[in-house]
Amino acid sequence: MPLPFLMADRTDDAALDSALPYDDRDRWRRPYRPGPWRVGGAALWLLLASFVLFAAVALALTDSLSSGGAVLGIALLIIAGALRILRMGVWVSARGVRQVGLLYTRTVPWKRVVSVRTAQQPVRWLGLPRTVQGQALTLVRKDRSSDGMEPLLTTHGMDFLGRASAFDRAADAVEAWAAEYGRG
Repeated sequence: MPLPFLMADRTDDAALDSALPYDDRDRWRRPYRPGPWRVGGAALWLLLASFVLFAAVALALTDSLSSGGAVLGIALLIIAGALRILRMGVWVSARGVRQVGLLYTRTVPWKRVVSVRTAQQPVRWLGLPRTVQGQALTLVRKDRSSDGMEPLLTTHGMDFLGRASAFDRAADAVEAWAAEYGRG
């Protein structure tokens, strides 16, 4: 009994007519996969949240509902922080480039972008104050000087530490988006 859904060489006219998920250029997308440091950090925060949720249930059953509710609120904040850690990074669309941090989101329309380039410079290691020599993808804007700007991507960030080829592919993808849409 052939199983056509498992065969790689099948031709399905319905599948060819449907739009692919990456065809919509107006949707915000991350041009790379989250790195193991980012995913592992978020998983540890979610593990901590599970213990805090267990403590909230134990407090609600044994003590008072108000203390259980307060601990439940703490657990929900931890979960929201873990999800935000997973969301952090650089996102692109036809409208511009968006840099999502833990507590901020900056969006720059492509018409304000002069260039996106990779440069060898001191970069922060895993976002900590310690700097090491690495590569950074920097954004040069029309309306601001590039001196104080935080780089978009670095080789020693949470997504690319130990994955130099992934950084190169992501930098090339963001540069390609800038070349395509940055003509203004």
